[in-house]
Amino acid sequence: MQAVILAAGKSTRTYPLTVNRPKHLLKVLDRTILEHTLDQLHGLVDEVVIVVGFRKDAIIERFGSFYKGMKLFYAEQKEQLGTGHALMSAKPFLKDRFLVIGGEDMFSKQDIAAMSKHKCAILVQKVDDITRFGAVVVEKSKVKEIIEKPATQIDAYANTAVYMLDKSVFDIELKKSARGEYELTDYITALAKKGLVEYEVVKDYWVSIGYPWQYLEANVAFLHMMKESKIDKSAIVEQNVTMKGVVVIGKNTIIKSGTYIEGPVFIGDDCVIGPNAYLRPDTILMDKVRTRAEIVDSVLMDSVTAKHCSYIGHSVIGEKTNYAAGCITADYRHDSGTNKTLVKGLKVDTGRKKLGAFIGDNVRLGIGTLIYPGRKIWPNQTTMPGQVVKEDIVD
Repeated sequence: MQAVILAAGKSTRTYPLTVNRPKHLLKVLDRTILEHTLDQLHGLVDEVVIVVGFRKDAIIERFGSFYKGMKLFYAEQKEQLGTGHALMSAKPFLKDRFLVIGGEDMFSKQDIAAMSKHKCAILVQKVDDITRFGAVVVEKSKVKEIIEKPATQIDAYANTAVYMLDKSVFDIELKKSARGEYELTDYITALAKKGLVEYEVVKDYWVSIGYPWQYLEANVAFLHMMKESKIDKSAIVEQNVTMKGVVVIGKNTIIKSGTYIEGPVFIGDDCVIGPNAYLRPDTILMDKVRTRAEIVDSVLMDSVTAKHCSYIGHSVIGEKTNYAAGCITADYRHDSGTNKTLVKGLKVDTGRKKLGAFIGDNVRLGIGTLIYPGRKIWPNQTTMPGQVVKEDIVD
């Protein structure tokens, strides 16, 4: 059997984290999103067609022609004309039955395997607010229709963007939607009208990553799946280091004296932590991080430096960023309300009472920079010493 992974999009809603890279190459703990998807497909399919577009070179160079015995093909979507158009790009590589998986979210092998039992099916999940998702209306064992983000709450499942199809789907002629794109869901709607689409409900997990704070939440979710501590034999933990809860420490990492780690905490390879660092719950430090800061519920990507006394809370810090002495992310509103942030010019309610900053790659913060909740700094930007960041700093 084959699988198609849709990985061509530019992912502008997750800026500034995806300005320079496809979202599919963001790491969640120690694996990229795309690696995670391929790992879940291992043992279920023989061939995978990855539909690429934005920064296709980065994906092709990283994965090559094989992954754990699965043959990889690359179909280029030369124009961003929608998910239906992306699937059309994969058509020359497809033989018969195939899975389709949105490459920006994360799923389990258990749920993907359940899909493979059907000839034509969609993976769905119950959610609290259906107005934020494509709504899948079902009747007994069949899908009746799909409504794109209904205006009011209705009795329906959320579409997770995992499908089981075969090549006959291309007999359906798609027309552009109101937003000028060819929609993959229009294929499903056409098949549903013929009573051909069944569904499976998520039984394990679906981790959706639509916004920067959801990328933080995805890392925290996978950290919480770890049930016990794991410290690599090559790691060096000096005297007077306190560790509580689940703590993961990677290869060649040094934890210096006076550091207090309150798990769950994930620390990657080749890091230097401390002296006197304070790592609070849900801290994720990727590879080659240098820090002695106080950090809570945050992701520091590869090669971040925060070597002086500072505070990072409920934030994501991009690769090779220098987080200078005395910098602080404000993360809590005085009125105890939920934090809002701008996404593509529109104010979005994150639903989070605690929300820090989202900082791109290669940023240089001046000492004593103070950052308002939910503010973003684009890659390669700088701040002045003592600057108060009240608005996004955009390239």
